[in-house]
Amino acid sequence: MCQREGLSLQRGMNFQANGRLSIILMSRRPNAPYNDSITDNGTTLIYEGHDEPKSKNSSTPKNVDQPEFLPSGRPTENGKFHRAAQDYKAKLREAEIVRVYEKLFSGVWSYNGRFHLVDSWTEHDGTRNVFKFKLHAIEDDARDEFEHSPELNHRRIIPTNVKLEVWKRDAGQCTKCGASDELHFDHIIPYSRGGTSVTAENVQLLCARHNLQKHDRIE
Repeated sequence: MCQREGLSLQRGMNFQANGRLSIILMSRRPNAPYNDSITDNGTTLIYEGHDEPKSKNSSTPKNVDQPEFLPSGRPTENGKFHRAAQDYKAKLREAEIVRVYEKLFSGVWSYNGRFHLVDSWTEHDGTRNVFKFKLHAIEDDARDEFEHSPELNHRRIIPTNVKLEVWKRDAGQCTKCGASDELHFDHIIPYSRGGTSVTAENVQLLCARHNLQKHDRIE
């Protein structure tokens, strides 16, 4: 993940990292620190904003509202993503394109593809106010992954349980060459051609090289 992005990703929200696309890290594991969810039959990610850092002045971040601004008045990552979403809703800009990675196991991250950031709001979780960000999954062209395009088609997110099943079945290796790094979850029959995202039978692990070679071909 860090090698692919050319960054040391130390935080979960990274707005326009290195002046390029934004990046967020998510998790739907039982012990995940934030409540991320997938809705609309697998096409929409609802991502929870992040807490203020733990410090001597805030030893229990889970008990205070998620911050929109730093003490200096500058926006937090929550604030940056929130402003981008609201500007998009007000038709002041195109939707921010966000690359999403999901933590499957300790040290194992899955690339979930690109998303349009289309909405944001705050809601009370029973203890404090948290940010929520709505992102629509869009087609991810591996050959031109940094191009901003408003015409990209929606796609379905591969559910976490399917990824875990595929990872176990394929032993965490590319099914073509046995590589164990730079792995992608690939649709055997592409979703754009009627393939499903919800069963392990239509998903396989491919390394970056073989994923790029295959693209949308049915083998």
